[in-house]
Amino acid sequence: MKIPQLSKKSETKSCHNVTWTDDYSWVHQKNILEVLKDSSKLLPEVRKYLEEENKYTEFHLKDTKEFQKTLFNEIKGRIKLDDESLPFKDKNYEYWTKTTKKGNYSIKCRKKIGTDEVEEIWNGDKEKSKLKTEYFGVGDLEVSYNDKFLAYSLDLKGSEYFTIYVRDIKTGKLVTEKIENTSGSINFSLDDQYIFYSKLDENHRPRSIFRHQIGSSVNEDLLIFEEKTKAFTVSIGISSDEKYYFINSSDHNTSEKYYFSIDEKKPEPKLIQQRKKGIIYSVNSWDGNFYMHTNEDAEDFKILISSNIESKVWETYIPSQSETMIGNLTFLNNWQIRSELRNALDKIYVKNLKTNKEEEIIFTEETVYDSSVSLMQRDRNTDDIYISYSTPKTPSRTFIYNLKTKEKKLVKEQIIPSGHNSNDYIVERLECEGHDGRIIPLTITRKKSTKLDGNSNLLLYGYGSYGNSMWPSFSSTRLSLINRDIIWATAHIRGGMERGMKWWKEGKLLNKKNTFQDYISCAKFLIDKKYTSKKKIVGMGGSAGGLLMGAVVNEKPDLFLGMIMAVPFVDSLTTNLDHSLPLTIGEFDEFGNAKDNKEHFDYIYSYAPYNNIKKMDYPNILITTSLSDNRVLFDEPLKFTAKLRDNKTDNNLLLLKTEMNAGHGGKSGRDGIIEEIAFDYAFICKIAKKI
Repeated sequence: MKIPQLSKKSETKSCHNVTWTDDYSWVHQKNILEVLKDSSKLLPEVRKYLEEENKYTEFHLKDTKEFQKTLFNEIKGRIKLDDESLPFKDKNYEYWTKTTKKGNYSIKCRKKIGTDEVEEIWNGDKEKSKLKTEYFGVGDLEVSYNDKFLAYSLDLKGSEYFTIYVRDIKTGKLVTEKIENTSGSINFSLDDQYIFYSKLDENHRPRSIFRHQIGSSVNEDLLIFEEKTKAFTVSIGISSDEKYYFINSSDHNTSEKYYFSIDEKKPEPKLIQQRKKGIIYSVNSWDGNFYMHTNEDAEDFKILISSNIESKVWETYIPSQSETMIGNLTFLNNWQIRSELRNALDKIYVKNLKTNKEEEIIFTEETVYDSSVSLMQRDRNTDDIYISYSTPKTPSRTFIYNLKTKEKKLVKEQIIPSGHNSNDYIVERLECEGHDGRIIPLTITRKKSTKLDGNSNLLLYGYGSYGNSMWPSFSSTRLSLINRDIIWATAHIRGGMERGMKWWKEGKLLNKKNTFQDYISCAKFLIDKKYTSKKKIVGMGGSAGGLLMGAVVNEKPDLFLGMIMAVPFVDSLTTNLDHSLPLTIGEFDEFGNAKDNKEHFDYIYSYAPYNNIKKMDYPNILITTSLSDNRVLFDEPLKFTAKLRDNKTDNNLLLLKTEMNAGHGGKSGRDGIIEEIAFDYAFICKIAKKI
């Protein structure tokens, strides 16, 4: 089949006395945000090219069609389709969600406490059917405090422009005007009279908080807060004691908080602590005290306490620890729960407020696991909570845990209908020395029978940005690779926060290349330890993880058999130079400001995947994107693919697949998600000769 060709329309660009040529910059339309909302505005030539690439991809993977079906059935067969969540007890009702065998979306149910009559108050499949839409994204789904209203936000394109609706639960009828162009989050007032929401500006940034009176015109909505700094975005939430609303205004690196009382008729948010560059903080209130979670003079956070929110002096409540992330507090009347993250492993601690004694909750004897705590009810006068854990080989298990007696009762276990024996697998935590001596954690999951003689294929997953940590949790989908003797390795590289704030700082801005070098070090380490060999590794990462894949494949293509780059941030220099795009200015503290800072420009230019494509052999590459992606515009992977075709000197696969009706997260619905995973895994198995 003929290789797709994109027209070249060379444009000379310059910045800081550096000049370069971009043959494909023309595909980026000036009205790109309009295109995301309405694909009919896409340039016909660009649409034609995307469709040709899709056909080309389909042609080269047509021999995997039946195998994709096999994988789809495998993955779906490990999911209990007719499942239910554990109930949460509100004031008068218990609420839970469920799924059905035939459905793709969740159903929200409730029953009045003390009765057996179940109400179905939301059915995602029925809602999607009514709207006759291909893409169906639910942003938020909230029941009002007095159980009267259901508020929900929908995105029908994947572009993350959410519309908010409010309906009366009993009648099913909408009770207010729809509210368009929101971030999707919804907060009810305690009296059910209002909802609070954040509005998107012309650059798709939530920078204002409005209060809407249910039943009134949207034109009458009250603006209660507006952020003037373009790099900052805003959100709103209620305190644990339900006495205050807190407004958060922040970028990735700096935050500022405002508060107002829940009973203020005309809210006037008051500043808690003025923003300081690099200082991230949050505030909560409970039992007459205020608690501040902050990294000021505490790199890995500490918790302060004060009886006066406007106090200039806060006392240390939980001190900081080196390379240990101190998490926020969860409050009950008699208990306090908090978390610590050390070396990519989470620890949960509970404190008895009567005795001040604090103890760790022991979830399992396994050493590598992911854990969580959740409340069973809105009323905080209880000793019972839900605790859950999973490991890369052990499906999720949830217990009712009595904080007083320390008794655990298993109440839910993730069922694998097709069967699963944890003893068939091995989970390991390895430590790899990086290029500068830093120790990088690695989580390995493999089949017990897989030989460590260097002949095994290995998938190396990485992300390493924004301080996002990769958790060692169970994934039933991965078993389709692991069961075929493909080892799954997660690299906890710098740029995440697995080893504290310093771990993040060492992988951003002018340290960003540490992220790439850590990943390469992990690959070489796994080769040295005979887990795999050169040309047997498949790299995988999405979004900022796609930036990682692009940078790594340009530097060390010979290490890899293949790469999967999902919605990849690969034209990172161009995007960084365009301050009108939704995410750019908010990410200056993550990647730098190339337009206004020459040092940042030079550094980004030196690693930006699109700018550093070379004339050389590349491994097999699958690139996926979505037409309505608001976070990483589709033109980035499009340009990367076209330029890579011009330069690669090999005959390996280079495939670009574009979802024409989806956003950053790909297809919507359970089956849609599984289809995409099966597609990716089929590509992996094809190049690994596992079909």
